Amino acid sequence: MLLPALALLLLAAHFLRGGQLPLAAISCGLIALVFVPRPWAALLLRAALALGSIEWLRTAWVLFEKRALAGQPYTRMLLILGAVAAFTVVAAWLAGRPAGGSRSPRRSV
Repeated sequence: MLLPALALLLLAAHFLRGGQLPLAAISCGLIALVFVPRPWAALLLRAALALGSIEWLRTAWVLFEKRALAGQPYTRMLLILGAVAAFTVVAAWLAGRPAGGSRSPRRSV
């Protein structure tokens, strides 16, 4: 469950840098859900990370437009933010999955 926590920390840093302290605090607070073994917690964590990946893509688009209009290079920025968005999607997919890669407990016959 390290990846969802790291993805939320990255989102918190992003919001903090943008001066959005309430969203940064919410992102940090959501890390507690990593340790709650309930279906609702996993669902909330996945939803938050899905919204986070949308935020990364929105940020990439906004920065792309600014850089393109200013004639500045933007390829590296798009690759980095695209990788962070992909990382957040993977973290959302992994959130709430059982450790060890098993989808369901095995039954003995």
